[in-house]
Amino acid sequence: MLYGRVAEVAAIEALLASARAGEGRALALRGEAGIGKSALLDLAASLAAHQRGHGNAGPMRVLRASGIESESDLAFAALHQLLHPVTGLLDELPGPQRDALSGALGLAAAPAGDRFLVSAGVLSLLAEAAAPGGLLCLVDDVQWFDRASADALLFAARRLRTEGVAMLLAVRGDAVLKGVPELRVGGLDEESSGRLLAAAVTVAPEVRTRLAALTGGNPLVLREIAASLSPEQLAGRAPLPDPLPGGEQLFGEQVARLSTPARRLLLLASVESELAMVLRAAAHLAGSWPDSPGEPGADGVLHEVEVAGLVTVSDGMIRFRHPLIRSAVYAAATSVQLRAAHAALAALVDDDRRALHLAAATVGRDENVAAELAASAERARARGGYGDAATALARSAELTPDPLLRAERLKDAATAAWLGGRPGQAQTHLAEARELAESHGPVEHGRLLEELAQLRGRFELNSGDAAEAVRILASGASIAMLADASEAASYVGDVRAIVELGRRARAHPTGFLRDVVTGIGAMLEDGTGAELLRGALARAGELTGAAELLWASAAASYLGEADVSAELVERAGRAARVSGMVGQLPVVLEFVSTGERFKGRLAESAAIAEEGLELAREAGYTNSVAAHLANLAVVSALRGEEEQCRRQAEEALAIAIPHRIGLRAGVAAYALAMLDLGLGRYAAAHARFTAITTAGPGAGHPTVVWRSTPDRVEAAVAAGEHEAAREALAAYERWAAHATTDESLALLARCRALLGGESGLFEEALRRHGEPFEQARTALLYGEHLRRAQQPGQARHHLRAAWETFERLGAAPWARRAQGELRAAGEAAGRPESDAAAALTPQELRIALLVAEGASSKEVAARLFLSPRTVEYHLYKIYPKLGITTRTELARLL
Repeated sequence: MLYGRVAEVAAIEALLASARAGEGRALALRGEAGIGKSALLDLAASLAAHQRGHGNAGPMRVLRASGIESESDLAFAALHQLLHPVTGLLDELPGPQRDALSGALGLAAAPAGDRFLVSAGVLSLLAEAAAPGGLLCLVDDVQWFDRASADALLFAARRLRTEGVAMLLAVRGDAVLKGVPELRVGGLDEESSGRLLAAAVTVAPEVRTRLAALTGGNPLVLREIAASLSPEQLAGRAPLPDPLPGGEQLFGEQVARLSTPARRLLLLASVESELAMVLRAAAHLAGSWPDSPGEPGADGVLHEVEVAGLVTVSDGMIRFRHPLIRSAVYAAATSVQLRAAHAALAALVDDDRRALHLAAATVGRDENVAAELAASAERARARGGYGDAATALARSAELTPDPLLRAERLKDAATAAWLGGRPGQAQTHLAEARELAESHGPVEHGRLLEELAQLRGRFELNSGDAAEAVRILASGASIAMLADASEAASYVGDVRAIVELGRRARAHPTGFLRDVVTGIGAMLEDGTGAELLRGALARAGELTGAAELLWASAAASYLGEADVSAELVERAGRAARVSGMVGQLPVVLEFVSTGERFKGRLAESAAIAEEGLELAREAGYTNSVAAHLANLAVVSALRGEEEQCRRQAEEALAIAIPHRIGLRAGVAAYALAMLDLGLGRYAAAHARFTAITTAGPGAGHPTVVWRSTPDRVEAAVAAGEHEAAREALAAYERWAAHATTDESLALLARCRALLGGESGLFEEALRRHGEPFEQARTALLYGEHLRRAQQPGQARHHLRAAWETFERLGAAPWARRAQGELRAAGEAAGRPESDAAAALTPQELRIALLVAEGASSKEVAARLFLSPRTVEYHLYKIYPKLGITTRTELARLL
């Protein structure tokens, strides 16, 4: 029976009601050991079982799992416990999610591990299990979940909004449950404490008050202490113990009073819960402990520990009544006894559990044990359990006698920790590996040192100082390291470094990567790299990997062909989604979002940036967070959302400037300049664009400079700075000298038209444009030119086209400007139709675009890390918003 807990019960009832209504939520109960969290979970299970859902739906299905400290290093052990009853629903999942989750749970061969796919599979499986009456997941002792299970479960917990799933988690200590609301569970008040005590023992009122105060109202402590007090103490005729026992001490005396065989059995149960295995190990250990002659049989020992109320035995498992009992047992054992227990169990189990028990039983270094643990880590990594693989590899390294092999394993631990979203742990392991490798000299271990340097550089580039990443990566000689260094230098905006790295790459044999790195360096040095870049682009049709496609995109960009660059980036995004590329998708989406913006697809750009931002935060990729914020700031600027634009740009700059990511700092600065330009603040816009051109490495970027030059020309002309506009045009002509695509030539013609005022140049630009936003801008500028030239009839056609396009794209300030010009030209037309995409949320838009391409709900779910039911839920909302009823109509509309 529960006493008190009015607020907690109300929160649980609200959680269940929300899930029954189809709006899933998660709630964490945080409190000290014994405070009553497990009792609240039991209450939730009872409520779910006895209250029915909507319509004819039956009671909510309940899934339950508890963290077991002895299994906290076994990847996906807790997830297997939770999901085992519903694994029959795995075939309902999208193929990539089904395969990843089945592999993680050990039900099938593991594909290439991707923790995002596993996590999305968990979400989809919970959604399937929720039909028809809802689902309640009860998760106890989350602090002891293995990392892979915890990561996957929390990923799902943060995304339950459209699923009929309630998730209630109980946790103690300082375990971080990022993104999950928490309810702090405190002690019982004096009245509730008194009622709890009165139900158990007869106790004097003054003793009851005293116990409530001394225990802080902790129900477990109250019960256990009351049971241990003498009748005289309960009546107040004898003093209470001072201090009162707490924590492990509550059960320490009970454990100490047990026989030696019983204590040994409990110790084995504290590290392994399968009863048959515990009994076999106990028999093996009999005689190895002191004071163990003439021991009783297994039944007698089991009877002793059960009668003592310390454990329960059911379904072939032995479980402690409370985790503090396990802690008391563990604390009472000597280190020799602990190692003996682990060794005995290691002889009885296989694979991962054997490796962990052997490691716990080993003192000093032992390569055989280290190798088994490393193999276990590899199995975890193959299933997407990177956090647990990192822990196992770090312990394997501790056990490894050979310093070089130890460094290799620490390097692998660093990689696994990084892919598991734990950059701090990754940096620690990497530093340890470097120290070991450097102490043995570069001659003997040059390869390892270069691999470590490359990892350090990649870590820095993703979450640290990009300029430091250049320094680290430039120390390598391989083409892979030179390419990484050139990429890092490009993020910084360090032209001198890019040029120098291009020269060094030239010494390598001809190949795609070598030609792009060399060509980019030559283009920046003297403009002679066009042939190399053009040759690399000719091979773009053969490329399939996201990384290669991004390099091809860079080649197109340096040739001045932003439209080709955007197309290649779009291909890279598709490749990253379908290939299960751990860690690459947030970074690839930076460029995909930018590419969509260059195409004038503002809603699509924002939707992809929102997705990338969420994934980057999940993965701990700080610099990618800055990139997505900067892209969102540009979209907000073009939409005229001033407050949001400034906030996003400031957040991006707060990361980009100290991390010296000139590319992202430049994009954020560009957003603020475009905000001023769109709102008609031409002098301010010109000043911002000029500042972009003078920003040095770490604060600006040459690509941002040349891509913003058409905007700078427009701002300078509007501000009356004609000489500055001519200088900007001359620079842009040099940049675009090797461009051959229509879109690049259209922008060049528009810039020339602004300075020369020639109608033919405006018309050439309009003929060449393929991107709607830029075409509308040219039409607006041409219409303004014609109106000022007293040709309102001709102006109206172009101004009307510009206005309609801006309205359709949601570019509000530009639409207002075009509308004002149209009125000045003598026309007051009705409001044009908006773009259908503008009515949709970012999530809805991502789904709608994929469905319009012909993707099934399962395929959409697989690409966006959602459940198929979530996709169907959003389609149910999308159709009425767009005034359609079928997928065919959606494809026509979008």
